[in-house]
Amino acid sequence: MRLKLLPIVLGAGASLLAATPAFAAGTIFGRWITDDRSAIVRIDRCGGQLCGTVERVLNPRAPAYDVNNPDPVRRTRPLVGTMVLHGFSGSGSAWTGGQAYDPKAGRSYRSRLRLESDSQLRVTGCISFICRSMTWTRAS
Repeated sequence: MRLKLLPIVLGAGASLLAATPAFAAGTIFGRWITDDRSAIVRIDRCGGQLCGTVERVLNPRAPAYDVNNPDPVRRTRPLVGTMVLHGFSGSGSAWTGGQAYDPKAGRSYRSRLRLESDSQLRVTGCISFICRSMTWTRAS
């Protein structure tokens, strides 16, 4: 009787594994809420690098467009869909060599990303030798 149930149990377990999301817990990829809770950024692969785009604006008072962009042509583009992280290389929990764009300031910063835990991502942006870190929280 036990031998007859084994294929059923193994098959059910395989089905559960196949149904897990592509960006499972423990990876930097997925949806993240910014430290000020103003937006959700989706981090994904862009070719061989990592990038992040604004998926949703959470702050109802935030402008709908990239109004602070230094390029006047880009000031009319919607914030949703704007790439705010790009050019990162690495793997696992540490990604470096990228740029982070802050739509509030209209500036880009040399940046690095580090997965602190399954639910926390440290985003560090630097100008020259002055750096500032923020902690983003994984969105459900």
